[in-house]
Amino acid sequence: MKTKNTSKFIVYALNIMISILILGPILYTLGVSFMTPEQIFEYPPRFIPRSLYIKNYKEALEIAPIGRFIFNSFIMSVAITAGQIITGMLAAYAFSFMEFKGKKILFIVILSTLMIPGQAVIIANYLTISSLGLLDTFRALILPYLTSALGIFLFRQFFLSIPKELYEAAVIDGCGNFRFLISIVIPLSKPAIGSLGIYTFLHAWNMYMWPLLTTNRDGMRTVQIGISMLENVDSQAFGPVMAGIIMIILPSIIAFILGQKQLIEGLTAGSVKS
Repeated sequence: MKTKNTSKFIVYALNIMISILILGPILYTLGVSFMTPEQIFEYPPRFIPRSLYIKNYKEALEIAPIGRFIFNSFIMSVAITAGQIITGMLAAYAFSFMEFKGKKILFIVILSTLMIPGQAVIIANYLTISSLGLLDTFRALILPYLTSALGIFLFRQFFLSIPKELYEAAVIDGCGNFRFLISIVIPLSKPAIGSLGIYTFLHAWNMYMWPLLTTNRDGMRTVQIGISMLENVDSQAFGPVMAGIIMIILPSIIAFILGQKQLIEGLTAGSVKS
């Protein structure tokens, strides 16, 4: 019993230390965002502001259209997330329940694209979007990311955990593939949908290189690109910069907190069956 309690204490202590290392920079940024310029440059450094100095947030909103950046990133992230969920479920359904020639080979080819880094195709995607005249539009930000091999793989693994007898019974009763997908598969796939949705949303929200290439106007910039506007105003204006960072990372933190349960359930679903 003593050994067991000691092991628990070590695990808890390690978790606390790791949590401090991960959350420390975020909490410090939050504290600085509410400090006056004098408090920021105090020595020894302060971690907790004496009072809530909200002028940093007002200045950040005046220096850069952060609200517009957040709106652009939200539209892009939601559209990409919805696209990957829809295309992933349709493709995974075909690979899980339907029989056609070359199914296994095609699935292997799709999985092999996971080994191709995104930087290897970014120039080709840019030339395609540019030739179509879609630069500086939401379509340029969204179209190349409407599907993913990871989403197809995740949904396929989850669909394989659904009993085949359920599908066979539905076919006997005259249920078509689309109706079976809508009425049976999707309600059972909420953990996988939530998992892919949270992962894709966070990935799209933090995207940097592709929005940098395809947008030039401030009105189409996303948060990761637009935050640089705060850094170029005044090298000593740490308060507004930190306030802008907090406003930018807050939606992603909220999305992760709300969807962490679905994220864990979805990633572990179907892991015992292939």
